[in-house]
Amino acid sequence: MLAHPTLDRLNTMGLTGMARAFGELAVNAEAEQLSHAEWLGLLLEREWSWRHDRKLAARLRFAKLRHQAVPEDVDYRSERGLDRALFVKLIAGDWIDAHDNLAICGPAGVGKSWLACALGHKACRDNRSVLYQRAPRLFANLALARGDGRYARMQRTFARVELLILDDWALEPLDAQARHDLLEILEERHGRRSTIVTSQLPVSTWHDAIGNPTYADAILDRLVHNAHRIDLTGESLRRNPLQKT
Repeated sequence: MLAHPTLDRLNTMGLTGMARAFGELAVNAEAEQLSHAEWLGLLLEREWSWRHDRKLAARLRFAKLRHQAVPEDVDYRSERGLDRALFVKLIAGDWIDAHDNLAICGPAGVGKSWLACALGHKACRDNRSVLYQRAPRLFANLALARGDGRYARMQRTFARVELLILDDWALEPLDAQARHDLLEILEERHGRRSTIVTSQLPVSTWHDAIGNPTYADAILDRLVHNAHRIDLTGESLRRNPLQKT
């Protein structure tokens, strides 16, 4: 391993990317042809890339996305009603800057969760905080959190994250506590953050799924009125395991 005072200093200062690049350049004969400015440029580029990759890995760990999905792998050829122009626009992320929401609806297996995770991955790449939650488990965890003192901390996390993904929404009617919890989450996020909701049920049935008309009006006002919509159709893509989603 190369021993060099400059390499030691770079490591001591925490400039790991630059240190690795310096070590590689120092033993590369072709690097002798580089000017000082070119050397410095390569070192800075490697440091920037190393820090960017480390931060992205941390954001993805925090996000806990259900699928390893990326926008580049989206299949627009499947007959499921995915509007390519709309999805490409969503990938750009301006709707997140505008604090809009997104509802992805359709039958089981058409790729709702996968598409949501692809958008979540792109948001992480764009230096945004993302968190994925399955709605049924979210409400169960919040109920448990009331008993062990974590409830307020969890609510703060849901309020602050820039993109919250609620997957499998409205699989079953909400009970009184779940209605209250959801309204609290959406109230804190409304106009400040963006939320993706996936559901097997069309938006037109969500009012009944919430159960209580007063809560339903309040929840849907905060969730749907500024939401982009993707309504998918067709057969399950899981029948062809080699097919991209």
